[in-house]
Amino acid sequence: MDWTDLIDAAFDVAGNSSSDNRAAALRTVEANVAADEKPVASTAGRHPDHFRKGVLVLTTRRLLFLKDGKPPVPVPLDAVTDATVTRTRINGEVLLVVALTGSHRFEDVVKAEVFAEQVRATARLVREAASRQALAAPAPAGPAPAASSGAELLDQLERLTALHTAGALTDEEFTRAKQRLIG
Repeated sequence: MDWTDLIDAAFDVAGNSSSDNRAAALRTVEANVAADEKPVASTAGRHPDHFRKGVLVLTTRRLLFLKDGKPPVPVPLDAVTDATVTRTRINGEVLLVVALTGSHRFEDVVKAEVFAEQVRATARLVREAASRQALAAPAPAGPAPAASSGAELLDQLERLTALHTAGALTDEEFTRAKQRLIG
């Protein structure tokens, strides 16, 4: 699957046949993805701040909400801790993505349960890869350089704790990684 297929599938689900909107969404995605970022899935949904539906694009790194060629609303997958679906009469299927960066709500999501499972599974893979990378990183030979501020260390510890809380790290892996960070 490539980016064009992903965007076309999402617009078909949204019932939007505008070739201009599809082209704008494709340009936006291609301008905002990293070279190693790959498409995973897409669906249609609505952000609470918008009346019309847009496209939710799941990549190997992020969840993006695209609408009318505007800059995407990104949610980094390494920060995602949960994705749940509820149903309401007014807003249809509501996807709530909880991340360390905040919670993100998308309404009237097509096939929300399936998409939420894809978000959870891809986020889990991203966190596991990050934890393997953190464990494989060599420990510094001496004391941490002065450039590594206390705030930076705190950010790294919070991220590590989030991975542990989300279940991406075992207690033993968490302890080893924390000891490496602290020195």
